[in-house]
Amino acid sequence: MTISVVRLGSPRGKQEGLRIGTVRRPPRGVRKEDIAKQDIYDVWFPNLSPSAGLLKEFFPIEPAEWKLFKRKFLAEMKTSEPRRELELLAAMSHQTNFAIGCYCEDESLCHRSILRELLQKLQADLA
Repeated sequence: MTISVVRLGSPRGKQEGLRIGTVRRPPRGVRKEDIAKQDIYDVWFPNLSPSAGLLKEFFPIEPAEWKLFKRKFLAEMKTSEPRRELELLAAMSHQTNFAIGCYCEDESLCHRSILRELLQKLQADLA
């Protein structure tokens, strides 16, 4: 069983399972009932996305700003609620397949790459 880290809106993998959107806002212009049909996400989970303040400060993220963004996002993820949620996802990865993701095209400049690192540290099974 594994967690896939994906770009939301990309075609689903055969064994992907439930897709969790770790984004601050739902997609604009897409009806709620069409979000899953368009391979965006099945469940919206904004708790593991950068805060509104962090997005306002850094979006779009420039390569020169990446280290500072990463440091601030990691600080947000160290608080008790996100830490427990990451622990839950890591534990679930040993029981079932699912995916987490964001809209960003370049994973190397996206918080989902940081989530991948955090989940690896928690011994999650990652695709």
